Amino acid sequence: MSDRHYDFVIVGGGSAGCALANRLSADPGRRVLVLEAGRPDAWWDVLIHMPAALALPLGSRFYDWGYRSEPEPHMAGREIYHARGKLLGGSSSINGMIFQRGNAADYDGWARRPGLERWSYAHCLPYFKRMESAADGDDAYRGREGPIAIERGRARGPLFDAFFEAARQAGHALTDDVNGSRQEGFGRFDRNIRNGRRWSAARAYLHPVKSRPNLAVKFRALATRIRFEGRRAVGVEYTVGRRSEHVRAGEVICCGGAINSPQLLQLSGVGPAALLREFGVEVVHDLPGVGEDLQDHLEVYVQHRCTKPVSMAPNIRWRWRPWIGLQWLAGTGPGMTNHFEAGGFVRSNADVAYPNLMIHFLPLAIRYDGTTATRDHGYQVHIGPMLSDARGTLRIRSGDPRDPPRLRFNYLSTERDRREWTEAVECARDLLGQPAFREFDGGELAPGPEVSTKKQVLDWVAREGETALHPSCTCRMGSDPHAVVDPESLRVHGVDGLRVVDASVMPSITNANIYAPVMMIAEKAADAILGLAPLPPEPSVAAAAGKGGADLSRRVP
Repeated sequence: MSDRHYDFVIVGGGSAGCALANRLSADPGRRVLVLEAGRPDAWWDVLIHMPAALALPLGSRFYDWGYRSEPEPHMAGREIYHARGKLLGGSSSINGMIFQRGNAADYDGWARRPGLERWSYAHCLPYFKRMESAADGDDAYRGREGPIAIERGRARGPLFDAFFEAARQAGHALTDDVNGSRQEGFGRFDRNIRNGRRWSAARAYLHPVKSRPNLAVKFRALATRIRFEGRRAVGVEYTVGRRSEHVRAGEVICCGGAINSPQLLQLSGVGPAALLREFGVEVVHDLPGVGEDLQDHLEVYVQHRCTKPVSMAPNIRWRWRPWIGLQWLAGTGPGMTNHFEAGGFVRSNADVAYPNLMIHFLPLAIRYDGTTATRDHGYQVHIGPMLSDARGTLRIRSGDPRDPPRLRFNYLSTERDRREWTEAVECARDLLGQPAFREFDGGELAPGPEVSTKKQVLDWVAREGETALHPSCTCRMGSDPHAVVDPESLRVHGVDGLRVVDASVMPSITNANIYAPVMMIAEKAADAILGLAPLPPEPSVAAAAGKGGADLSRRVP
């Protein structure tokens, strides 16, 4: 056991935890400890640093927590696999490296909720700019000197050319920067990659400052309970192997993500009282919203066989992997890309105010687990509704922190969600069916021509849909009775000395990948925790972004 005291104990060395470790330890008078349940992100580990190897860590117990949902009632009773990073950098060390802010309207929607007025796009934009070092885009929207390195996908080659031309033929617009003034449309995607290497949160924020004497990181330290004196958090209990330890803290900051943070709160006595008593957990504070409002993005692959040898298929064959690895070590070759170099944001119907579908194009026909639909050449789009109204729950299944929580996402559970799913598949088929793809099109592999009616489409989505790995909103900020954290400080309602800073505090999911929003939240939270004045909002720039999104064509296939 240990009685060592830190000003801040950060539980979780993932995306938000790394950013906070950097910002909070910048003051040498403040002592900061990061508890990371996984292992270091070793410099020699090709699987996490080579962008093209992104599928290989998924499902491995060395990199991935490997959560599974409860049987999903509207997904044919399937348990949906959920990868979550189990090493320094968290999921930013194993994700697809796609860097998307979301739409300006996402944040303006947050700001319309009581108490969240300072989460508008105008207030968030300065933090997006502060955290990034982007090579492309308008200076009014993009940062140049931040810690997160961002490279624009090249998106070159016959299939990418066909993809952009098909988007034009389908009546969609092109955009120069989906993270700039105009998200809607099709364009090249930003990736958190620099010189062909993954630029995780650990690499961006923690490695540059790891020698600070006031910053410590403890690995393989599984937090088991937050210690309270009355209603004040005063420390954290954790295990290292079979050894139990604890540390005292001026403040405890949960950065475990939308799964681990609410789980730890519930195990520590903060959550729905009836649930906690069911498993013998002493109730510190009855906070019913902990674990509620679980949101995620579901997606499918619409895949086609390619009649010409122009896809990336040869690069995923085992016999070529050693050569690709050697090329990557020399700073060249296909190992330098994450393949997700282009895509778009569109509206599924005329009733939505801004894009609700995201499309990724891949010059391969492959699943996240590495299985392929064909041994030959192929291509695909990933597509799914980004603003589903389906809501799920997270519940501990016992008082043992080693037991994964019960997750139920309730995919396809609402009429609107099901409608948008049939529209999404129709949109993808419309795009891939344009004349630009005619010379490459060897026929639809998935869902296949036999899937044609709306019922057949929904049945196929239920059988084949996969998570896009964006769990969020389980400790959402707000001022209503079911909100978990205060919007200004991200302090947990009803207790002292405890905050949550990660994807769980999002009031609603954004219409894109969530890594960039999580990092923005962490940057904004750091100023609040340190008592610094927030960066001034940029209303005129933000207003132009909103207008840019609304002015594009609203074509619906």
